[in-house]
Amino acid sequence: QVQLVESGGGLVQAGGSLRLSCAASGRAVSSYAMGWFRQAPGKERELVAAVTRSGGSTYYVDSVKGRFTISRDNAKNTVYLQMNSLKPEDTAVYYCAASVRYGLVASSSDYSYWGQGTQVSVSS
Repeated sequence: QVQLVESGGGLVQAGGSLRLSCAASGRAVSSYAMGWFRQAPGKERELVAAVTRSGGSTYYVDSVKGRFTISRDNAKNTVYLQMNSLKPEDTAVYYCAASVRYGLVASSSDYSYWGQGTQVSVSS
């Protein structure tokens, strides 16, 4: 099975940028469809972005379209989430997750492996 470790979170002012990384170990990340989720205090966990095994297709929740970009470097066994034009409402713990399913995976229940999360805080 794969182990996932997120990094790159932090505190940033509104309008700023962060790049989250999700480093995989134990198994090649190319064996998994990947997703980034976030959970804000008092809210349910939501899918932010997803990418297929090859990286050929991506999905974004409407609230981040045009601002966030998910990508993967299978050679480096790493998945990224570039976040630009950050807003206070983007504040949350961000998790990467891996799914053995094919295609774009939208449901959290279809992801079998999760990282520990990284905090992103955006000040106004």
